[in-house]
Amino acid sequence: MAPWDRLPTPPIRLGLPRGLPRGLGRYTVERDLPVTMPDGVTLLADRYVPAGVTRPPTILVRTPYGRRGPAALANGLLFVPCGFQLVAQSTRGTSGSGGDFDPLGHERDDGLATVEWLKRQPWFHGSFAVFGPSYLGYTAWAVAAEAGPELKAMSLQITASSFRDAAYVGGSFALESTLTWTGLTHRQRRPLGMVTAPLTSRRRAVRAARSGRPLAELDVLAGGEPMRFYQDLLANHTGENGYWDDRDFSGTVGDVSAPVTLLGGWYDVFLPWQLRDYLALRAAGHVPYLTIGPWWHTDPRHGLVTIRESLAWFRAHLLGDPSGLRRDPVRLYVTGAREWRHYRDWPPPGSRQIRWHLHAGGGLGEDGPQERSPSAYRFDPADPTPALGGPTLLGSSRPVDNRPLERRPDVLVFTSPALTADLDVIGPLGADLFVRSTREHTDFVVRLCDVAPDGTSRNVCEGGLRLPAAAEKPVGTGGVRRVAVDLWPTAHRFPRGHRVRVHVTSGAYPKVAVNPGTGEPLATATRMVPADQEVFHDPDHPSAIVLSIVERSAEVTVPAAGDEDA
Repeated sequence: MAPWDRLPTPPIRLGLPRGLPRGLGRYTVERDLPVTMPDGVTLLADRYVPAGVTRPPTILVRTPYGRRGPAALANGLLFVPCGFQLVAQSTRGTSGSGGDFDPLGHERDDGLATVEWLKRQPWFHGSFAVFGPSYLGYTAWAVAAEAGPELKAMSLQITASSFRDAAYVGGSFALESTLTWTGLTHRQRRPLGMVTAPLTSRRRAVRAARSGRPLAELDVLAGGEPMRFYQDLLANHTGENGYWDDRDFSGTVGDVSAPVTLLGGWYDVFLPWQLRDYLALRAAGHVPYLTIGPWWHTDPRHGLVTIRESLAWFRAHLLGDPSGLRRDPVRLYVTGAREWRHYRDWPPPGSRQIRWHLHAGGGLGEDGPQERSPSAYRFDPADPTPALGGPTLLGSSRPVDNRPLERRPDVLVFTSPALTADLDVIGPLGADLFVRSTREHTDFVVRLCDVAPDGTSRNVCEGGLRLPAAAEKPVGTGGVRRVAVDLWPTAHRFPRGHRVRVHVTSGAYPKVAVNPGTGEPLATATRMVPADQEVFHDPDHPSAIVLSIVERSAEVTVPAAGDEDA
């Protein structure tokens, strides 16, 4: 065990939000604390302690991304001078911890062993919290239901209790994000990997994805060698062999008794499943807090918001000072309106769902469909429909102009007349489609866009669904299927004079893997077969997008400081 650092730690001065000290005080660090797991593997942790505070409450973080340098700030170093000690542990097989890094595989057992070790330490205060974004939040969910009464608070960002559905979005394979993250964690173990991996992983993943090679070969193209986690995800796409049984903690969310605050982004890859965790907590009778901003996964803008809201949460539940908590649990940024709104719950009370029907000739509106022939297009997996925007793991997910996509013959476009009043869409969204395909195996992707008066068509949210042969039974006659496509939730204002637009297509490449149309195994499919697709919009088959409209005023409305829209 390394001794206490002898060099004094200087005060940290950053541009912090109000409520935090401007010149953070001194702290001491104990490096490389060994924590032995039940199987004999030793994991390493660093302990940061504020100067002049005796046995402060602990914030526990378990991370695969390192403990030193910039990683220390991401792990919660800024909480330390505010009266908390921080224990940051490297997960198995990372940054000096023993064993092999098996993503998602050991976090419950290793995490619970670490919690028991923490409780035995003479410096343990008797209460602790867990903190972290992304994978760090996942490791917190892995132990939360079994950590015991000493766990007093959880503050988690851009994460979820299970990554399974994020890996197989709508039944498709989230190719770009999965290959990017696998390459990132694989490459960061090399010299200087912590520095270079975030810069190169996405570029290499996208280049490999666009190679046209079978999915099973893309890890070698992206990383130079086979990568076990990527192959595991390919092999366990169906979940039939139990791979996900000890990697999915969504079933225990309602058993967590510690108060939870969640922060997410409208363009984050994990948002739908983070909101599922929120709803599970509400269903169990808890009152979690929720903040969603105009952010994507690696957006630096949510960093200071995370620190400010987490600090208020930890002060309330570890130090007995609730003065920093807002009155209303839910705080949402409404894109297009450029304002924050506070609500008592999610979805906001007073919301209702309305159907905007797809019309022949590319129309869209609340009026019902007429007797017309279906709209049709051909999807060719050898020339897959791309995704120009939408959530991605690394890099920007800023909304972009989708007009180049809308000129493709394999994208159906349905557009409303110009709005005569502002339209605020806040809540879960979906599409109810009546479709027919020449292939039993195919995909449908639905995207919602905001069309400005100058014609710019920016994506708001999207979703997709993969249809295996037995997924949906035909309805009526002629092999027509009724399919429900879940879109990303949103809070967006379509301003007066703008138009609402819906895309229907069958690809979002390389964000999701191409459906070859053959039903061959995901990893090794090579044969590509085009699919002729029809979308029906007649009175017997009223295809529609289902929008959530809020009819009750927010508890609080606060104009954004500057242009915070993405």
